Amino acid sequence: MIDWSRVIQLRDEVGEDDFDEVFDLFLEEVGEVIARLRVNPDRDALERDLHFLKGSALSLGFSTFSTLCQNGEREAANGKADTVDIGEIISEFESSRIAFQAEAGTHLT
Repeated sequence: MIDWSRVIQLRDEVGEDDFDEVFDLFLEEVGEVIARLRVNPDRDALERDLHFLKGSALSLGFSTFSTLCQNGEREAANGKADTVDIGEIISEFESSRIAFQAEAGTHLT
């Protein structure tokens, strides 16, 4: 679910003091797209939204979420946006966010 080695690498790259700010920005930006997908998914913009989510998730170590976004992005790019399980993507984001927040202290100390 979470690639802790990537999280530690990012923390080392940005510095421990700025890491919380990076994580908060991630939650804010990804949260905006997730909220849009939850309320009114724009199937025409789905490929772009999933591409953004995939990259953001990958940079912060949300590996399973990133993989789901990558698969959905591929489907949308192939004209199959209607087959993308947006609910599964949203659920994985929420699960990953909860796991990250619950386990960060264990892995980042």
